[in-house]
Amino acid sequence: MPIYRALSLKQPWANLIRDGRKTIETRTWATSYRGELLLCASKMPRIEPFGCAMCLVELIDCRPMRRKDWRAACIKPYEPAFGWHLTNIRPVPPVPVRGSLQIFSVELPDLLPLK
Repeated sequence: MPIYRALSLKQPWANLIRDGRKTIETRTWATSYRGELLLCASKMPRIEPFGCAMCLVELIDCRPMRRKDWRAACIKPYEPAFGWHLTNIRPVPPVPVRGSLQIFSVELPDLLPLK
């Protein structure tokens, strides 16, 4: 089974990214990681779907948020904020995943993007 690098998000943000409406995730911390990430919806709040894999994305940049970035982040500005710029968003089947803080590794069956 493949091992995925993953990131947990609360709802409704996970749904917004999966649906392509949110292309910048914000965090109070930066990462040097670039590449494929499995985004997972955390168990709380209980907005469907929760506690599962949502989509595969490519993390292409991480930098301090700029004024022009906030609309794509779908959130009100706050400090400090780093924008995690996402592209190539591919929804996957809602496989249960136990989330974690920071970027974590999870072993799952091959997650083929939904058509």
